[in-house]
Amino acid sequence: MNPSLRKLFRKGAPGSGDIEAFIRETSFPLVDGSDVTFVYRGNADAVYLRCWISGLDTAQPFQALAGTDLWATTIDLPKGSRIEYKFEVVANGNRELVLDPFNDVVAHDPFGANSVCQGFGYERPPWTETDPEARTGSIQTLHIDSKVFKDSRDVQIYLPARFRSTQRYPLLIVHDGPDYLHYAALSTVLDNLIQALEIPKMIVAMIQSPDRLKEYGGDDRHAAFIAEELLPFMTERFSLIDEPAARGLMGASFGGVASLHAAWQYPELFGRLLLQSGSFAFSDIGRHKRGPVFDSVARFMNAFREAPGLPANKIYMSCGIYESLIYENRSLVPRLQAQGIDVRFEEARDAHNWENWRDRLRNGLPWLFPGPLWMVYE
Repeated sequence: MNPSLRKLFRKGAPGSGDIEAFIRETSFPLVDGSDVTFVYRGNADAVYLRCWISGLDTAQPFQALAGTDLWATTIDLPKGSRIEYKFEVVANGNRELVLDPFNDVVAHDPFGANSVCQGFGYERPPWTETDPEARTGSIQTLHIDSKVFKDSRDVQIYLPARFRSTQRYPLLIVHDGPDYLHYAALSTVLDNLIQALEIPKMIVAMIQSPDRLKEYGGDDRHAAFIAEELLPFMTERFSLIDEPAARGLMGASFGGVASLHAAWQYPELFGRLLLQSGSFAFSDIGRHKRGPVFDSVARFMNAFREAPGLPANKIYMSCGIYESLIYENRSLVPRLQAQGIDVRFEEARDAHNWENWRDRLRNGLPWLFPGPLWMVYE
């Protein structure tokens, strides 16, 4: 039993007042080195810890603590880990997924919110928080008419503080950009890294697909949209540095696939790629095991693995150790390096989520686009 719980129960089953004082004075979950204990209070038939971590059972049962309405379960979580979770509460024949009522740390994503367990040694990077001393960039929305998709799409544009139309800038195109803004603090990160001179002032074009699982899964139309429509659209409206090293593509999950695919289809156009938890499904023999939505991805990745070419000169990749995609990401690294590509690969004790991707941006962006600070030391 966790030391805090052991203390609570040292004289037997605690009373209601003791439990309320314990909850009021304690931070949850209870972190004791690599042991993490989750606590739920309430009348229930069963309680489960739900966390989506590869290698760990999806549902971890809680144990009822005798003589109380407390429930608890303990997992082994390596130091420096960060995971997202919910409680599944079973009562009167009903099952409900709820946030941890004792934990105020919450992460949001397009599907809602999860409670966050910050394991021993994990701290949210300060450069992901708003810095009152950092000058704030602006975001504007432009509309692009696409002949490829036969529709009109919004593009959100990040312009750095003190933007000058006469100055030339690098360009970064971000798949699922609005989600990066909302769930991964992208504009804040850009403001802070530019202020710290770790990256240059840059223009960032953020796109969002209405059918991302199809368009991002190795779709030639999407690659053409990026290279033949979006890039000329940006070039006409802004003064950009016209060289591959100053142009990058970025994305997470299927957005990572879309970034790699577009660069592969249009070699020498984009010199920099930032790929996070890429959904790089492939099959050396037989069929892949990830379901029909990955069929187009596997076709692309199988072709890419046969003939990688030179999609970019520098590629930063990251993936969570607690993701099922870690195998595919690890296996891609030597294939890229064999082409002479400068690859930096980072593994994190986290899973497939936006804050994992947020926490890696400072390692990726300055390495791909070094600012004045890093130029001094190179």
